[in-house]
Amino acid sequence: MNPHLMSLRKAHLAKSTGGLLAVCSSHLAVIGEAAVLAARTGRPLLVEATANQVNPDGGYTGMTPDTFAAAVRKTARQAGLAAGAVLLGADHLGPAAWASEPAEAAMERAAELIRRCVAAGFSKIHLDTARPCADERGVDGAVAARRAAALCEIAEKAAGAEGTGAFPCYVIGDEVPTPGGGLAEGGRPPMTSPDAVAATIRRHEKAFSAAGLGKAWQRVVAVVVQPGVEFGDRAVAAYRKDAAAALSRVHGDLPGSVTFEVHSADYQTPRALAQMVQDHFLLIKVGPCLTFAYREALFDLACIEEEMPDLTLRSRLRQVMEELMRQAPAPWRSHYRGAEDSLRFLRRYSLRDRIRYYWHLPAARHAVQQLMDNLRRPVPAALVRQFLPELGVDVGEGSVPLDPERIVARRLRSTLAPILDAVHSPRQSRRADKE
Repeated sequence: MNPHLMSLRKAHLAKSTGGLLAVCSSHLAVIGEAAVLAARTGRPLLVEATANQVNPDGGYTGMTPDTFAAAVRKTARQAGLAAGAVLLGADHLGPAAWASEPAEAAMERAAELIRRCVAAGFSKIHLDTARPCADERGVDGAVAARRAAALCEIAEKAAGAEGTGAFPCYVIGDEVPTPGGGLAEGGRPPMTSPDAVAATIRRHEKAFSAAGLGKAWQRVVAVVVQPGVEFGDRAVAAYRKDAAAALSRVHGDLPGSVTFEVHSADYQTPRALAQMVQDHFLLIKVGPCLTFAYREALFDLACIEEEMPDLTLRSRLRQVMEELMRQAPAPWRSHYRGAEDSLRFLRRYSLRDRIRYYWHLPAARHAVQQLMDNLRRPVPAALVRQFLPELGVDVGEGSVPLDPERIVARRLRSTLAPILDAVHSPRQSRRADKE
């Protein structure tokens, strides 16, 4: 039972703290910079991985729950973050990752994943069981609740078998947004109604009670809701306080330590995030916007490298990533639509950032390393000014030394810092007020 999660609602209502940001990314560069900021501010770091990213088969990252946990802890330790300040979460844990299989088989896969997550020390588990599998047209709310209880029971038994007394906290919910952004062009996401929240909680409480999970129910810390925030390829649905007012008022009726969890909060302004926390949406999850910033920084550096004279071996980073995405299109094909020119644009610049599925591949890692090696030398000031104007380089300087790793880190921190400040502060932060 994690005290940060269990006390979140109470501390917020006492106005001693704000919300908690979940960094939903398996990219260690992102996690590393988040850990640096957490260590500097004395805040906990919550890192979550989806069942697609990390699972017993390795997911698309090649990491299992235990190897992911070890990598996160090592990265956090190197950043100076105390071990007790690192929280691991399993996001979208349920049959959805194996939805192409029959429900029974998919649930067996999810059960094995939950056992492995508990053994690896994951302290927050999102039970996402409402998505239909290959042999289903839909999933009734009562069925979803019973599946959530079944997976919770497996987690409880696994935690008991570990003998550490560290039982996980849980997140429930039927109205879970599509991972990675699902905003239709020109659309607005459907809002969760107060009645839907109440019904979800009733169904899950009944299912937990029937399964003898009364103690586990006391560790349910959030219900997933949709307060009207989402993003798609080119657009972001911004938070609207008035539209979410009815949902916000329901927070006072939630049982125990339960608060609201919001997915797909990427690209919201700091002011919007701070307002969301004030309106009791306390667990806020972002991910693609962070790897989008990582890609931005690398592409800026790649543009410099492409224009530099006298390089014998160039990384061809942007071309390599395009080739990888065309050779293995499964991670983006069902998400991007349009003519070839449009697809090319989306592969590189979509806010949904499906390119993040490729950075772990050997060819991508090699290209990034070659790029870093090529730019660890004096670089023409005109190129730095052209592609990295924020560095304030004067073209009259001729050539200037460049630290490419530091530039990537700076871009990630400049993206993360205002988000963390807005979410974690009990009142609107100075950064949020300036937005």
